[in-house]
Amino acid sequence: MSLTREISRRLPGISAQLVLACLSLYFAYHAVEGDRGLNAWWQLSQKVELAQATLNVVSSQRAALEARAALVGQGGIDPDMLEEQARVLLNFGRADEIVIMLPKGEGVR
Repeated sequence: MSLTREISRRLPGISAQLVLACLSLYFAYHAVEGDRGLNAWWQLSQKVELAQATLNVVSSQRAALEARAALVGQGGIDPDMLEEQARVLLNFGRADEIVIMLPKGEGVR
């Protein structure tokens, strides 16, 4: 009985502290684990880094394609580009040339 009497005597003095401690724990948990917490921010930054790397790869591929497309510009087709594509697509070579066969997928593109 004395324990319950002691708890009921001290409860009004510590109730505000308990409420503040619970609120602090609640907000600290959601600051880390919430929808907009630190873990969500970290995962989003990882996605941004991956998207940036993908953008860099695609941008370099686009620049290479634009350079090739510039060879087929307004003034006509570049003769070297035309000859290269004809050799690759039609599998032609001249009589005085030595042809080296590469395994599939290792050719010039």
